[in-house]
Amino acid sequence: MSEGHVAFEYEAKNLSPETLATLGEGHIAYVKQIRSEDVPGLFPEAPKIAPGLKLFALHAADGTPIMLTDSREAAIANAWSNELQAVSVH
Repeated sequence: MSEGHVAFEYEAKNLSPETLATLGEGHIAYVKQIRSEDVPGLFPEAPKIAPGLKLFALHAADGTPIMLTDSREAAIANAWSNELQAVSVH
């Protein structure tokens, strides 16, 4: 590990949840795989979706849901088309 990486790791551990949520705001979005059962909580306006489906949600850096799709590639393409850098979370 380089010294720069260690320094960033240390600083990240000391960030408040509020500060962490604003990092990358307006520039970074994240793609997260979700189950169709999770959709009503994230996208209340979405139509009813059959249970057991694997879906992908695109979120703003602060966690605000942006879009829902059935492919990771479509979520990344949407981020790119909105001039956002997409990152994946697990």
